[in-house]
Amino acid sequence: MAGDSAALVVAAAPRRMRNADAAWPYRQDSDFHYLTGFPEPDAVLALLPGRGRGEVVLFCRERDPERERIDGMRVGPDDAVARFGVDDAFPVEDIDDILPGMLEGRTRLYCHFGRENEFDAQLLRWLRRLRSSRGGAVVPREFVALGHLLHELRLYKSPAELALMRRAASIAAEAQRAAVRAAQPGAAEYEVEAALLQVMRARGAVPSYPPTVAGGVNACVLHYTANQGRLARGDVLLIDAGAEMACYASDITRTWPVGGRFSAPQRALYEVTHEAQCAAIDEVRAGRPFNAAHDAAVRVIVRGLCALKLLRGGARTALKSGEYKRFFPHKTGHWIGLDVHDVGDYRVDDEPRVLEPGMVVTVEPGIYIPPDDMSVPSKWRGIGVRIEDDVAVGARGNEVLTADLPKDVGAVQALCAG
Repeated sequence: MAGDSAALVVAAAPRRMRNADAAWPYRQDSDFHYLTGFPEPDAVLALLPGRGRGEVVLFCRERDPERERIDGMRVGPDDAVARFGVDDAFPVEDIDDILPGMLEGRTRLYCHFGRENEFDAQLLRWLRRLRSSRGGAVVPREFVALGHLLHELRLYKSPAELALMRRAASIAAEAQRAAVRAAQPGAAEYEVEAALLQVMRARGAVPSYPPTVAGGVNACVLHYTANQGRLARGDVLLIDAGAEMACYASDITRTWPVGGRFSAPQRALYEVTHEAQCAAIDEVRAGRPFNAAHDAAVRVIVRGLCALKLLRGGARTALKSGEYKRFFPHKTGHWIGLDVHDVGDYRVDDEPRVLEPGMVVTVEPGIYIPPDDMSVPSKWRGIGVRIEDDVAVGARGNEVLTADLPKDVGAVQALCAG
């Protein structure tokens, strides 16, 4: 920011209603959490650069015994200073009287316009009031979108952030093991989901997204979340489920054989996917472009599908035509952090971004043979396979944060049979 002439203002996520008077479980805005760690709604952060170290000011709800009997404990301004390291904190009820004066004399304002209409309107009211004051106050005349600057910072995870992501990954891996134990022939997908959620909540985590528990042909639906089907012996079961710990996410997918063993066609597609994922993970290292992992996975999958006669002609022809996208229709990964699909540009100056230490990506190739695809023999139809891990880029290589959960065929079958 431009010294004394700038300020940053960002609001907490509002509470959102599910229906009638029932609210969704509260989840803090990721940017607000990144800057403050403050867990409550009805809060506003102001960063005010100045001579010396500047000032960090938080507006939040006051302690209120009557409301706390209904909604639970609040931090309050006094404890906010002690617990969250801000320089000063004020009741959010007084923000209209205090914050506009803090913005006076500053010409540039960094904020999130367009994210929350109610807060945008409040911010504009403050600026209109300053402009209409008799003293001819200097008010912000330049508004800068905060997202790009802040999201560049969020792209590089600190050691403390990586520790939280390792914990989230460990919990998600434990949850999948519990889900496999519940995934017996005849079980409902929602029973398997319940096993996942029980472990996450027992470990103090929450799901980082609605879990996919997809048995049989449901595994061919990329974002299946109905979780209402029943498992049959001989199905594959695709589980895509991440845990969130202190707002930091994990994202794991595994494909399991219900009953303990893959059929020959299932195993063939699984082994191609596994080989593709290993090749892609090898490309997740400092100095390599972001898209190198996807390109490596595509090469392996195309070669494998050609060998299995699921693609006609040679690998070079299938790559050029893009015919493989019928069976591998998505990219191989994304950033992960405070958001499952985390912030950060994938291209810089119209070139694929080069990976650097501190970045964390998912690696998730998959093969899906639609159940109604009459261009392939019936033995292949309705099989869906995806394998996904979270991989941190380090100075001396990469770290698979989700490595606790097995994925080679022998270990996968042993876990299911056990």
